[in-house]
Order: sequence, then C-alpha cells, then structure tokens
Amino acid sequence: MAADAETPSTPLPDTKFKRVMLKISGEALMGPQGFGLHPPTVERVAREVKSVHDMGVEICMVIGGGNIFRGLQGSAQGMERTTADYMGMLATVMNALAMQAALESLGVFTRVISAIPMDQVCEPYIRRRAVRHLEKKRVCIFAAGTGNPYFTTDTAATLRANEMACEAIFKGTKVDGVYDKDPVKFDDAKRYEKVTYDEVLAQHLGVMDASAIALARDNNLPIIVFSLDEPGGFRGILAGQGTYTTVNG
Repeated sequence: MAADAETPSTPLPDTKFKRVMLKISGEALMGPQGFGLHPPTVERVAREVKSVHDMGVEICMVIGGGNIFRGLQGSAQGMERTTADYMGMLATVMNALAMQAALESLGVFTRVISAIPMDQVCEPYIRRRAVRHLEKKRVCIFAAGTGNPYFTTDTAATLRANEMACEAIFKGTKVDGVYDKDPVKFDDAKRYEKVTYDEVLAQHLGVMDASAIALARDNNLPIIVFSLDEPGGFRGILAGQGTYTTVNG
C-alpha cells in the first residue's frame, strides 16, 4: 500500500490519551547481548507500539543511543564533549531506522525525522510536517536529539512532545514505575503511584534529567513511567489499567 493511501483510524472510546510520546533508552533494544541491536527485542518493542497504534492513538517516539554510543561516556574517556555528543546523536538515528524497519514490517507506517539533516536516510525536522504525519496516523520517530550537544534524549523527547502537543510522555524502563530507591537492590523499595515534578528533582529520583523534568513541569506535561518489559503494558495503561507512576504537578 502506498503511503498516500493511508487512511486514519478512528480512536477507540477507551483510550486514555489520543497523542503520546514514547521515550525509551537505546539499552532497551540491545536485549541480552549487552551491546548494539538485538532484532528480536526490537521486534518485541515494535509490537508493543503497534498494539497502541491499533487503538487509534497517535504516537511519537524518541530512542536513546546508549546501546551504540553514549556521549557522556565518550567525554569521560577523554573525547571532546561536543564531538562525543554528536556521535551519540548519530547512534540514535541508527536505532530509529531499526525501529522504523520493525514497525513497517508489521504494517505500521512511520517517518524517521532527524534534527541533523541527512536527507538520504530520513526527513529533516519541520514541525508542521511532523504534525501532519501524526494526523495521518504515521508513527513519528524523532532522531538526533535536539540537534545540539549537551542535551540528552530525555530533553529532546520532552521538547518534541510539547511541540507535537502530546498529552503525555510514556517513559519505558525496566521497572514498573518510580521508586524511592533501587528496587533491584532493595526489597523494601517503595513504588510511588504519583509524584510531583518538584519531588523528582528534590529527591533525585532519576526519572529524567533535570532540564527535561523542568520543561515538562513548565508546560504541565505528565510523565508516565512504566515497564517496557511487561507484555501489553503500554496498551494497558492507555486503556486505564496496569502498574505505573505518574509524574505531574
């Protein structure tokens, strides 16, 4: 089917949000191998995205690049920070292309949109065009961060979510919400049902970096932290079910 033949689907009445941003780390795509891309894991995440797309929800995505290269890590090893950050941005483009391939193999139309122009492999970021893609029910995968060094993909996801008028950011992690301490290390770790932006910042809860949290707070954009490893978790939350933590005012 040609892209022009796409027909928008009708949102189901049980969807909690109509347009969302899904932010996941690059590490979420590397599976058990510890580095790079693990195709079965990429496909599993793509199926989770498709299950929500099938509900009629408009989806934006931002994927980190830590499974390939992390700018801060390169900088810590002596590389000049700006160069290291640009390398990290290019890693996110590779992950975005992998996710695009996985989604389109499932019949989901997508666009990879890069903050760093590279017309041969993806579209440049133009806000109005990206909004139009969402209206046509294409999944928009935003790559290359904000296009600037010193900004994380968390900040890029929050920025794009605001620009696209998303109703929430879904932060997919390895745990089912925000805890007062590491639940892997501490059996008595307490999961929060809800937590405020200011509490996240004051208690250093590690949901997102400080600039991303501040940007979400200033625009009253809720952040929903959930486990990406739980099958059906993404779809369940949008249907008003599941276990997660909501970060808001």
